[in-house]
Amino acid sequence: MPEIAEVETVRRTLLNKILNKKIKKIDVLYKNIISSKSLDINLLVNEIFQDIKRVGKWLIFETENYALLSHLRMEGKFFLKNKQEKVEKHEHVIFTFVDDSDLRYHDTRKFGRMILCLKEDAYFLEEIKKQGYEPLDKNLTKEYLYEKIKSSNIAIKTLLLDQTIISGLGNIYANEVLFKAKINPLKKGSELSLTDAQNIIDAANKIIPKAIELGGTTIKSYTSSLGVTGRFQQELKVHKRKDEKCLICGNSIKVLKVNGRSTYYCDNCQK
Repeated sequence: MPEIAEVETVRRTLLNKILNKKIKKIDVLYKNIISSKSLDINLLVNEIFQDIKRVGKWLIFETENYALLSHLRMEGKFFLKNKQEKVEKHEHVIFTFVDDSDLRYHDTRKFGRMILCLKEDAYFLEEIKKQGYEPLDKNLTKEYLYEKIKSSNIAIKTLLLDQTIISGLGNIYANEVLFKAKINPLKKGSELSLTDAQNIIDAANKIIPKAIELGGTTIKSYTSSLGVTGRFQQELKVHKRKDEKCLICGNSIKVLKVNGRSTYYCDNCQK
C-alpha cells in the first residue's frame, strides 16, 4: 500500500511528466472510482495541470479552476502511456492529453477514490480537513501527540495508522518508526509518556526523509509504475523480516496481527 513516501514519489515524478499538459478527453471505465461527492470529472476537459500537491496520502492535482483529489488506497497506480496503447483490464480512469499521451489510473482492487472540486474548496473538504499533522510538520510536537494518545486504550501501532493523528504513516513506516523508537507495538496509548511521544517523532523524522530520498519502498503490494524503483526496502529493519535476526540485538524478528495489520517487531528491543 502506498504511504507518505510512495505518494510523494508519485507526486514528484508526475510533476516532471504531466505539468502544463492540456486535457483533451477523460474516460471513466469504472465509475465507482469517482466519489459520489465529486463534481463531473469531465469539467477537467480543456483544463491544464498546473501543480500537484499532497496532503498525507492524498494527491491534489490543480488546474486553473479545479482540484482533483486522488487517494491510491491499497493498489492504486498511475501509468503514462501513448493513447494508442491497449487499455489494460484494471485501468479505470484515463486522462488523454492534446499531445495524445495518456495518464491512466490503474487499480486492481478498485479501492482508490477521486474527488473533483473547485480549486478553492480543496482544503475545506472533510477528507483533507480531518488529516493530522504530517511526520515532518513542525506542529507535530510531543505535546500534540501525547494529548492525542494519552487517554486511549488502543495499541500504539493502531494509533499511528490513524490519519487524524499523524497523516501519511501506513503499516510499513509505523512498524519501522516503532522499532527505531524502541516501543512495543502492543503498548496502549495511555501507557506512553511524553518522552515516548518525542521518540516516535524523532524516529519518523529520520525514517520518512530517507524513504522519500530513496523513492519509497517497492514491495509486492506496491510497485511504482512511473519508472521509479523504491530503494527503501533495503533499509527496512523489521518490516517483512519475520524470523530474520534483529540488526541490533540478534534476536528473531516477530510478526503478529494488530487490529488486522501485520506488525513486525523485536520483542527484545521493543519490550
